[in-house]
Amino acid sequence: MLKIVTIVGARPQFIKAATVSRVIRSRSDINEIIVHTGQHFDKNMSEIFFTDMDIPRPNYNLQIESLPHGAMTGRMLEGIEKILVKENPDWVLVYGDTNSTLAGALAASKLHIKLAHVEAGLRSYNMRSPEEVNRIITDRLSSLLFCPSDIAVKNLEKEGFNDLPISVLNVGDVMFDAVQYYSQRTRKPSWFDDIAISNEYALTTVHRAENTDDPERLKNIVIALNKIHESVPVVLPLHPRTRKILLNSGLEVHFHIIEPVGYLEMLFLLQRCKFVLTDSGGLQKEAYFLKKRCVILRDETEWTELVSHGVHKLAGAEVKAIFSAADFMHQEIDFSLPFYGDGKAAENIVDSLLHTLSYSNK
Repeated sequence: MLKIVTIVGARPQFIKAATVSRVIRSRSDINEIIVHTGQHFDKNMSEIFFTDMDIPRPNYNLQIESLPHGAMTGRMLEGIEKILVKENPDWVLVYGDTNSTLAGALAASKLHIKLAHVEAGLRSYNMRSPEEVNRIITDRLSSLLFCPSDIAVKNLEKEGFNDLPISVLNVGDVMFDAVQYYSQRTRKPSWFDDIAISNEYALTTVHRAENTDDPERLKNIVIALNKIHESVPVVLPLHPRTRKILLNSGLEVHFHIIEPVGYLEMLFLLQRCKFVLTDSGGLQKEAYFLKKRCVILRDETEWTELVSHGVHKLAGAEVKAIFSAADFMHQEIDFSLPFYGDGKAAENIVDSLLHTLSYSNK
């Protein structure tokens, strides 16, 4: 019986893990132990995902949240290490690029437990970004790297991973699996009809520290969203942390701010919006999967193929750049290129975990 400890802690990881956990539950030869670090703890950022997406309840919840990066990662490392010593798994499985990812990678590495990284090989080449630091370290500590795209594989090749005793596989993107599976189960938010936005609205998210913790960038983004709202209603589900910052900023807001929504509600909103403005990596891809154009509120992105293909536009946090990028939403765009596989990434991941461990034990 293969034993896997899965580390999750943030909203995007719940979505990714749901696809892999569903495949694991269909196999009789795998036992999965789920550890929730508590990084995202609000009901609409955590609890609702386990309910809506049928993710098994976590076996452990460390309840570590609202701390600076170093303190949070250190506390997570301590808690995960104790669990790994107790459970003694064959694999530790981590997702993405959060502090939960890094803590899980460090704990596994120090205990000499095989580490597999889902969404490996992504690079924005901005070392000021904590996500970039987390993903680079996690890739280097892993035994098995599950890349979502050809670009991710090429990034690792350029960094010399071909010369290391690490397996690099392009399995496709688990978020593509999720969109395909859950798009038939979407749910309309209770407030949707009240604000009468029909299908003419811009779905927006803002949560990255580079935007929320920089008063000038946040001010520019709010001004741009106010301006866009004059012609297309802007709907912004807001992370509790960002809501607090925005309320304390004194900035005048004219667009619709709503509570965070669950994944099924987010897919409902995404299916019906006119276009997307976001600093989220996951939402960039989900927009592409559902054939929506996207303005990226960052100076760079790890999903470079979407920008080079002309599907999405980088706008940073400049008012004119954001507003002008929104103009390209009227252009014809080709959404047919299969950048992220065929919707079987989760199956590929589980098969590879079984095969790699079996091969290494011979």
